Amino acid sequence: MGPGRKENRTGGSKCFIFLLLNIGSFVVSVTAFSLRTCRISYDTAICVNSTAVPQDIPSSVKGLDLSVNLITRINESDFKRLPLLTKLDLHGNNISHIDKGAFASLGSLNFLNLNNNSLVTLGDDFFDGLSNLTELVIHDNRITAVSSTSFKSLTSLKLLDLAYNKLRQLTKVHCILQQLPNLQILSIKQNYLTTFQSWELTNSSLELKQLDLSHNPISVFSITADVFPKLTWLNIGYLKPQMKWDVRNKTFLRQVSTLDISGLHMAVADMKPLLESFNSSLMTVRMNSMKVRIPAVINITCTIPTVTRLQLQKNKFQFVRSDLFQLCTNLTELDLGGNAIETIENNAFRSLKGLKILSLGRNKLKSVPAAIRNLTTLEELDLSSNQIRSLTCHDFTNLTKLRHLSLYQNSIPTLQGCVFKDLIRLQFLKLQTSHISDLKDAFQKHLPNLIQLQLNGNKLTTIKKGDFSGLRSLQNLSLYNNEIKIIEKECFSGLTSLTTILLQSNGITEKGINNGSFNDLTNLRRLDLRDNHIHYVDDSALTDPPFSDLSLLDTLALLGQHHRGKAQLPRNILQGLTNLTVFYARNMQLISLHEDTFKYAPQLQTLDLSSNDIENLTPDLFSPIGGLKSLYISRLTLQSLDFFMKSNLTKLEFLQARKNAYSVISEDVVKSLPALVYLDLKYNSFTCDCDNLWFLQWAENNNQTQVFDAYSFMCNYPRELAGVKLLDFDVRSCSVELDFVCFVSTTCVTLLFMVVSFTYHFLRWQLVYAYYFFLALLFDTKHKNKQAPNKYDAFISYNTHDEQWVIEELLPKLEDEQGWKLCLHHRDFEPGKPIIDNITESIYGSRKTICVISHKYLESEWCSREIQVASFRLFDEQKDVLILVFLEEIPCYLLSPYYRMKKMMKKRTYLSWPRAGEHTGLFWEKLHQALRTGEDAEEDGFLLSRMNIP
Repeated sequence: MGPGRKENRTGGSKCFIFLLLNIGSFVVSVTAFSLRTCRISYDTAICVNSTAVPQDIPSSVKGLDLSVNLITRINESDFKRLPLLTKLDLHGNNISHIDKGAFASLGSLNFLNLNNNSLVTLGDDFFDGLSNLTELVIHDNRITAVSSTSFKSLTSLKLLDLAYNKLRQLTKVHCILQQLPNLQILSIKQNYLTTFQSWELTNSSLELKQLDLSHNPISVFSITADVFPKLTWLNIGYLKPQMKWDVRNKTFLRQVSTLDISGLHMAVADMKPLLESFNSSLMTVRMNSMKVRIPAVINITCTIPTVTRLQLQKNKFQFVRSDLFQLCTNLTELDLGGNAIETIENNAFRSLKGLKILSLGRNKLKSVPAAIRNLTTLEELDLSSNQIRSLTCHDFTNLTKLRHLSLYQNSIPTLQGCVFKDLIRLQFLKLQTSHISDLKDAFQKHLPNLIQLQLNGNKLTTIKKGDFSGLRSLQNLSLYNNEIKIIEKECFSGLTSLTTILLQSNGITEKGINNGSFNDLTNLRRLDLRDNHIHYVDDSALTDPPFSDLSLLDTLALLGQHHRGKAQLPRNILQGLTNLTVFYARNMQLISLHEDTFKYAPQLQTLDLSSNDIENLTPDLFSPIGGLKSLYISRLTLQSLDFFMKSNLTKLEFLQARKNAYSVISEDVVKSLPALVYLDLKYNSFTCDCDNLWFLQWAENNNQTQVFDAYSFMCNYPRELAGVKLLDFDVRSCSVELDFVCFVSTTCVTLLFMVVSFTYHFLRWQLVYAYYFFLALLFDTKHKNKQAPNKYDAFISYNTHDEQWVIEELLPKLEDEQGWKLCLHHRDFEPGKPIIDNITESIYGSRKTICVISHKYLESEWCSREIQVASFRLFDEQKDVLILVFLEEIPCYLLSPYYRMKKMMKKRTYLSWPRAGEHTGLFWEKLHQALRTGEDAEEDGFLLSRMNIP
């Protein structure tokens, strides 16, 4: 692989890591706190939506990914706090200026990516401080000028990529090479160099091993001295037409083994001296998209005795004659991919006696060419992306040494049983996306050494008994993206070595996996059944669990099943999976999980339950899997995370719990997860009040757990703070200054001491008298209340906006049908008497008080008075005299101002009026029981808790 090979790896790193998080792969965090625009993955900080280098990155990170952001300038102080940094990725920004000394503190850096920016000039001491840098890529900028001291500090640099810039003079490259004594790989591809003359570049020998000069308008290529004694890889493709080649000594390029002259436009007579310059060492020649008479150039190339690998892609071949490779007797690898080949003469490869690798992919072949039958030494054959419509019993005759065969992206509806009969050493067979609908007996007798079989993306509908019985060495089977609906029992018999089977995106139902079809796969490690139609309606135990014989299975994926209606998993669905460590059950429309679900998988370490309809998770569910390390519970309908407090998940390191219905994170929940290093709570509706005070302070200041993207958490409650960021909430209202507390406390204690002393000295006998008088009065009042009969069975406390429900629903049911006597404002209050007196007498004159609670009720001053009086009576008599009936769903945050009501809801009876369309019978029965006397209710052991009546 040539210069610039790091581009794809680094350019896609951020996307790759985000993908890992989304599909359920666990990423460990090594540092722990909340960053404003970054997160930590392994030992790398990954930042998004940044307009400047973030200053809250921990000094312990070794990698910093700032790629694809909005940064325009790098300041001198940006990296001073990162002395341990070894990798820095700045590609895909719009950086046009970097301060002198910006990298001075990065003495440990060994990889720097500045690709795809707007740099024009590399000034004096541009890379000062980077003495340990080994790889530097700066392609796709606008560099036109390089200072003589720009690269002075890069004494350890081995790879430099300056491709796709605007360098016009080789003297600029000379300045660079003078300062880089250890440079081995240099790419100056696609600049504006017009000549390449060694005397302009250097006067001494270089350490270069790879040099890419392709896509430059070079008209003269001249080497007059031995400046490249170690060069092994040279790319001079796509240079200026009719380039003059001037290499005066054939020993100057004596070590070059790989030469790329793709796209050259030269006369054949000029091409011969060029190729002969590499006569002693050349092994690989790439001649793609050539602009010359390619047969003549092939003949010249094949006369070089050391050439063994020849690449001829995109040369518009349509017909391969028998004499085209007549002189290529030493070839071991031939690549003819990406042409338009329709016909190959039978003797076209006759002279290639030692050929091991042949690529004919991306052509227009309609059948397997008979010419390959002469290649008895062939080990790899690529016939992919052609127009092959059938395979015959003689297509692969004599290919007994073939190990890799690619036939994907053809049109082969049926496989004959004899097709692969001679491929006794074949290990890898690729048949994906080839319209195969019938396997027949192709894999029942032959291919004893096949390790990997790819049949994904075809049109298979049924896997029949014994379809793969001949593949005793098979380890990896891909059947995803077919139309499989039926999996017959024993269809995988004979696959005793299989470790991975991919069956996702088919039409498999629960019936297809409940027939024991997997029982023969005793060595299976990974089973993927995602995106099928597996649907269980209840959690009843299965008589024959589908995976009971897969004791070595490590990963099971059931996520994303397609079906109508809600689902549940059988409680013993995982029975037999004693070594299961990864279980994906995302997006299955599950409404609950039985508490025994995971007792069969005690080794579970990664669990994904996201995107289901589960409202409640219990501690008992997690008790069998105490070793769990990664848990994904996003997009459920969880009201709280309190179940963690008794789940004993002491080894949990990664928790993703996005988009749920909880609003407060308690201290007890976090402390119940002592090993947690990564917490993702994005897109939840947080409450900005003192209930979240501990979490706010912990998210910012703790030194163990990274709270991912905590600075983007938004407040939804209370309403006046909606849209405010959670970490911007002013917590000063939740605390009092310590000095002030001490002052107030001391003053109160002093005053209390003085009052007590004065009272004891002057009024102690009066207090004793008042105490005994109060006790007598209280006793007498209680005695009278107990003896007096109640005038009403219940007093109804309600707001006028709810009067219609009281008159039309409550009154007929309780008075007319059940016979209770009720007290209502509009008919039973005594005219002319103060309202508060009417309320007090009505409450104490009724056995019970029924509060009909709605949003309007909570806003009413008189309703508040009524529930206060009822609360006082409850406190006084210590009897269950208060019943709360909720007409509407009231969020907890709206009840927080009504402290007594919120406290009573935890201990006392309360009911919820059924939602529209639901049956009300059980509601009236529960209300009838609640109105009974306290003694009767106690005799029945009556306990009423909040419920939505179905």
